[in-house]
Amino acid sequence: MTVRYNIMSYLIGEGFRNVLKNKKSTGAALTIMCMAMFMFGLFFILGENVNYIMNQVEAEQGMQVYMEVEATDEEVKSAESKIREIEGVNTVEFVSGHDGLDNYRAELEGDADLLDGLEDWFPDSYIVTLTNLELNNSVQEQIMKIDKVDEIKSSNQTIEMLFNITKGVRIVTFGILVILVIISIFIITNTIKLTVHARRKEISIMKYVGATNSFIRWPFIVEGIIIGVISALITILLVGFIYNIATNALVQNSTFQELNLKLYTFADMFKLLIITYIGLGAGIGIVGSSISMRKYLEV
Repeated sequence: MTVRYNIMSYLIGEGFRNVLKNKKSTGAALTIMCMAMFMFGLFFILGENVNYIMNQVEAEQGMQVYMEVEATDEEVKSAESKIREIEGVNTVEFVSGHDGLDNYRAELEGDADLLDGLEDWFPDSYIVTLTNLELNNSVQEQIMKIDKVDEIKSSNQTIEMLFNITKGVRIVTFGILVILVIISIFIITNTIKLTVHARRKEISIMKYVGATNSFIRWPFIVEGIIIGVISALITILLVGFIYNIATNALVQNSTFQELNLKLYTFADMFKLLIITYIGLGAGIGIVGSSISMRKYLEV
């Protein structure tokens, strides 16, 4: 147990010594890594907020389900229960025929008197919102099968446009994130290669005396993890500072307030960011250092 502990202490210590010994290459790697991970953070947060905003817009995109005029109160209530049971339905709001007529009168303004005498011709209805706009068509099909449902009015084109925008943003964001991860791995790989090249004779001697590839590799993996994690922590602080300034300015904008949209606070995203960044930094460090060592550990 003591031997194993001493070996682990040695390997980790060597990794830290590599970082401190190669200050110029480490500093350059940290700088470039922070820039790449900063861009990663911006697009990651942008993607999360776009999805958050689109979810808010989705929640407000309702369809109006009109009942037949002659439907009884019991039939109207029964229809509501069946609508609520449909998968994908978020909220169901009842609008009486009387309320519907008043709303229509308000839209007509000066010509509202044209609706006099039509009180019995306006049907009860329900405003239905969905949990996912992808389910719009299937939900409408199921609602139309319910007894005494007359018709559905829905902004299908608007819903389809919102769905396409959301899907497009997710694809673009994912593509950019993949590119930034590849760039970060390339940076780490080349940084570790400089260290490995400088110690190539030492590595050859270690192999000659019987050191295993794992024993030789681990200090460089530790070095890569350290660079990745430090870059992640620095970037989180920087992203948080800039994000708070940007969101405070945006939420105070009159146009944004009129749209009644909300953004994630940095506190809301902190846990997700810290897990993502630490995992990403450590992962990039491990992959980058493993790639850079391959040449020198070939049998």
